Amino acid sequence: MFTCRLPWWTSSAACKLWQPPRFLPGVWEKCQLPSCKGINTTVGQGQQVDAQEKQVLEDLEMPLAKREVETLFQEQPETGNQYLEDALLRSYLKTHLPPKVLEEVNQDLERFGNRLLTKIKPLGWECELNPPVFRQYDAWGQRVDQIVTCSAWRRMKEIAAEEGLIAEAYERRYSSWSRLHQAVKLYLFSSFSGGFSCPLAMTDGAAKVIESLGFPVSLKSAFDHLTSRDPKKFWTSGQWMTERRGGSDVANGTETVARKQPDGTYRLYGFKWFTSAADSDVTLTLARVADAEGKWPQGSSGLSLFFLKVRDEEGKLNSIQVQRLKDKLGTRQMATAELWLDGAKAELISAEGRGVASISNMLNITRIHNVICAVASMRRMISLSREYARRRVAFGKCLKDHPLHMQTIARMEVQTRGAFLLFMEIVRLLGLVETNMASEQDQLLLRLLIPVAKLYTGKQASAVVVEAMESFGGQGYMEDTGLPVIVRDTLVLSIWEGTTNILSLDVLRSLTKSQGQVMAVFLSAVQKKLELASSTMKLEPAVKQMRDAISSLVQFTRAAGSKGAATMELAARDFSYTLARTYAGALLIEHAARPDASSTDISAARRWCNQELCPVATELENSSYEAEEALMDHALVYEGSPASRSRL
Repeated sequence: MFTCRLPWWTSSAACKLWQPPRFLPGVWEKCQLPSCKGINTTVGQGQQVDAQEKQVLEDLEMPLAKREVETLFQEQPETGNQYLEDALLRSYLKTHLPPKVLEEVNQDLERFGNRLLTKIKPLGWECELNPPVFRQYDAWGQRVDQIVTCSAWRRMKEIAAEEGLIAEAYERRYSSWSRLHQAVKLYLFSSFSGGFSCPLAMTDGAAKVIESLGFPVSLKSAFDHLTSRDPKKFWTSGQWMTERRGGSDVANGTETVARKQPDGTYRLYGFKWFTSAADSDVTLTLARVADAEGKWPQGSSGLSLFFLKVRDEEGKLNSIQVQRLKDKLGTRQMATAELWLDGAKAELISAEGRGVASISNMLNITRIHNVICAVASMRRMISLSREYARRRVAFGKCLKDHPLHMQTIARMEVQTRGAFLLFMEIVRLLGLVETNMASEQDQLLLRLLIPVAKLYTGKQASAVVVEAMESFGGQGYMEDTGLPVIVRDTLVLSIWEGTTNILSLDVLRSLTKSQGQVMAVFLSAVQKKLELASSTMKLEPAVKQMRDAISSLVQFTRAAGSKGAATMELAARDFSYTLARTYAGALLIEHAARPDASSTDISAARRWCNQELCPVATELENSSYEAEEALMDHALVYEGSPASRSRL
């Protein structure tokens, strides 16, 4: 049966139910009747029908096959200046920044928010539509190994320099707050950057490594390029660590060998399996230094850190062959390649065998950038979801008027707020460390929170963006809406720079290395934040839940300590989740205890604390970390597999 459906919609200014056109009395009512086949509509004798009415009648009577194909017509959700629309960000800055710094930062961020909408957002979409391509040979058969990027990608690099997205952190105009200012700009930039956030992460990391090495004379020029505001001078950096064996086990997976030359430089030989931002100007990489007999040490103690330029002064590759570009699920806007180093000229910048320790500063920075991208993707999807809810009508009213729909988005909002405050806490601490204003406790806390925040926000982001995509119904699954791009690009965040399990073990290492001191600092920091809220009556339930969780966490650490390392390793993931939830909860409570806190601040803190805050204690009670359970884990996974018939 043909259904009469006319393609008119309401204006974007208001969310109203669509009403039938008034210029043709009787037609709409007749189209609603079951007998309306065809459609055969008769105009009474003598009735004057103007040209507009005749056209509508002709359209309605036209055979279906000849009518214009009808498409789904929904209003596109449009957001404004992302800085001005982010209430939590603005309240955080107002609370923490000194007045003079706040005034200048506020002006810069509002201006930047406008530039994101008018200039950067279209470039980001162009990067998505025109991903890099690999041109291995020229027309005459000469090997050129050229990675061709679009003009929008190259323009993003210029904008990054103009906006000081790296420089801001190292100029220290605002002392310890400079790092936070930079991080907020990166947070706003991330979802519009067309994937350019990734090379910026590694560029920031390379600059940090050079700074931590004391600005060696040979690297001073490189640092100036990496932190330049001049688009013509600005360099981006790569980070070449993953090799054919893949993964985070660089101690056993790194096969690249460095051979010393008579002039003191080195030549690198090896295969780099996953090199992000392969079009970067320079890179840091790990390799094993060969001795006079051509032998090289194994293990992490045999790794050294090298700096190299990707191309020489003539623009030719530095004895590097590009094997292929990686075909990735997401971040397709950025060139990721397999590279063969066939004598690439490089400079040793760490002490021999101290490569892992030297590059750790880069890993900390890139992990923080990972957190920034995670929180940014959550915020972007929620911004779009809430705008769509104002415009989309279903079952007789806007989505925003359906309580269940609002509950779903509100739950995502609470998760995003906790992640945001965790991210801001990390960059605040980093700013203190970089300006020599951090206490020993601050440094220990930062060491712990970086892997905790990275692993937890990566998981949060994946869950939130998928849930947010669902809030658009079928439109969320359509490529040309841009929503699947955000989902795909977000899914890498729990993998890049260490998977959840790898980082959970890193959390345990931070505890072991400090001999438990970092745990004491963590507990003390949480307790101080809770004390600030002790006089706020509306926060009493949340504070109690947090204190109960902390008590359970302390009991767990005592119980697990008596059971040995195997128990802690099995508990590592749940333990890290517990640290993330309790610290984020403390931050939310602290923010809600401000004199000018809003009712939504208080609600967010209370709702966060309603979730299970200490899953590690619950799983300990369930005997999840016993040896028998570990054996059962294996049996459950491999039941029916050939492996189940083998002896381990």
